[in-house]
Amino acid sequence: MIASVLPTYNRAPFSFVKGEGSWLIEADGRRFLDLGAGIAVNVLGHANPALTEALTAQAGSLWHTSNLYEIPQQKALADKLVDATFADTVFFTNSGTESCELAVKMARKYWYEKGHPERTEIITFSGSFHGRSSAGIAAAGSEKMTKGFGPLLPGFVHLPFADHEAIAPAITHHTAAIMIEPVQGEGGIIPVPDQCLKGLRDLCDEHGILLILDEVQCGVGRTGKLFAHEWAGIEPDIMMVAKGIGGGFPLGAVLATENAASGMTAGTHGSTYGGNPLGCAVGNAVMDAVNTPEFLDDVNRKAGALRQKLEGLVAAHPDMFESVRGQGLMIGIKCKATNTDIVQAGYDQQVLTVPAADNTIRLLPPLNITDEEIGEAVDRLDKAAASLAA
Repeated sequence: MIASVLPTYNRAPFSFVKGEGSWLIEADGRRFLDLGAGIAVNVLGHANPALTEALTAQAGSLWHTSNLYEIPQQKALADKLVDATFADTVFFTNSGTESCELAVKMARKYWYEKGHPERTEIITFSGSFHGRSSAGIAAAGSEKMTKGFGPLLPGFVHLPFADHEAIAPAITHHTAAIMIEPVQGEGGIIPVPDQCLKGLRDLCDEHGILLILDEVQCGVGRTGKLFAHEWAGIEPDIMMVAKGIGGGFPLGAVLATENAASGMTAGTHGSTYGGNPLGCAVGNAVMDAVNTPEFLDDVNRKAGALRQKLEGLVAAHPDMFESVRGQGLMIGIKCKATNTDIVQAGYDQQVLTVPAADNTIRLLPPLNITDEEIGEAVDRLDKAAASLAA
């Protein structure tokens, strides 16, 4: 008999009842050090006082009105994002998947309104992950994502990741945009080098096409900048955001320049829940906390300390681990042992990591993880590797 919850998840056997900062607590009192943060979502940890206060205050006054009316909290958050980024305008969604849907629509509508309805193709790259909607899986194109879900949404051109020579020839009079994650997340924590992002920006400018960045996982302070593309000194035309922007509350956004968003006029897109007062109250609190030089500097400091300790971990267990990669507090450990075995061994040491492609485990801790917790995390990973080797 099928379960009451559709059985599409291979869940770990835990039912956490409480969270405190970087820790999750089981009903039996066991405390797990959470290096997954809800898959890069809980950027300020669990039950953060500022976010709790913002949510509780808003919940006591107004939950939902729909986008039929002005939403002051939404306008305030949009203003903060516009002031802090390349963007001129923001549309709020509930998830990264919804942000992908709008980004695709926005790019195609842009060209339609410019008198080029034939420009519908979006170039994407192997190893990418853009959500699980029809557009998201078609954009990724991998068999794992698409098998059994045909016919797929057309209009995506899939290129090998890091094959620079393949990109320019793939641009035709049907090309609308290039879409890429500055750091592949599900693909195994693989950063796109700064010079490559600069090259993509130059290529888009040369051909007059749009650059779409998917910063759903790598954005909102995760790499030590507010958004990862800032390290390369470039700006996209459209950017997908979610996960960290809500700090645990379902919230996403699409940021865009006025030019890229020019086709999205009244009635062309909408969302019942997107940008509601509850979500945006939390999002405002997240931005107030994360978007300061002091906070981002501390992320970079902690990232350096964690990276150094992880390099030592890899050196100490050469049969278990191969290398460390990533940026900021978005770190992948490439494994020699099976990555899911290492994740399981971590459970036994009450430390939580997240598996990814390319036999990698992901470390995506809260951005306000303490120095002591960083040391404890690596100690527990060390014990996990030793127990697995034994």
